[in-house]
Amino acid sequence: MREYVIRPLVIGANETDQGIMTYLRGYGQRIWIPIYAFYLEGGPEKILVDTGLEQFMVPPEVSKKYGLEILEFEDALATVGLRPEDIDLIIHTHLHNDHCENDTKCTNATVIAQRKEYEFFKNPHPIDHRYYPDLLDDVRVELVDGDTHLRDGIDLIFSPGHTPGGQSVAVNTRAGRAIITGFCCNDKNFPASGPAVASGVHIDVRDAYDSIQKIRDLADIVIPIHDLAVGAKKRIPEA
Repeated sequence: MREYVIRPLVIGANETDQGIMTYLRGYGQRIWIPIYAFYLEGGPEKILVDTGLEQFMVPPEVSKKYGLEILEFEDALATVGLRPEDIDLIIHTHLHNDHCENDTKCTNATVIAQRKEYEFFKNPHPIDHRYYPDLLDDVRVELVDGDTHLRDGIDLIFSPGHTPGGQSVAVNTRAGRAIITGFCCNDKNFPASGPAVASGVHIDVRDAYDSIQKIRDLADIVIPIHDLAVGAKKRIPEA
């Protein structure tokens, strides 16, 4: 099976409340969460998981405090020797705007999303304001249904709850199966003992709970999609 190296690229950051990450826990604790694109290095195609925010303003002291190199999309890609037009495939964990604002810059890419997510994205419920249906107007979208073997060494795991059609991305590495979560979480969602904690923001909390237990159990390496420690790494697994 093909082995990949995962390169976390920090494409912005937002200040929020820990309770947004962890259901019924941490409310009132202000935190910064990184916004990522992940480059999957090692295959014949140039593959990204998510593309992050197009525009953002982050105080310089935030980058320094957390050891994050927060860059515009094009500059972040340049750190791994790429340009937006080099990207062949974009896999979306979900279609909230902070995960897909740079898609149109990748003019040669095909976008992979779950059908249930895409249908909700095109006709979102007013309660979820983070969908912008025009973001994917000028890109090629390929839809999948449920758990999918996408490429040698890359599997998509249907992970609903945070959104109707979230998908986690399982990547084979030399250190085992690394899974980029398809839902909003950080390290606090994965305590040392007891069950994992569902995302604080969700469409269905029962699905969110079941999805995070599933991912924790399947992964040798869990990569929480908004965790600060992930952004301080240049590669996963580390050399």
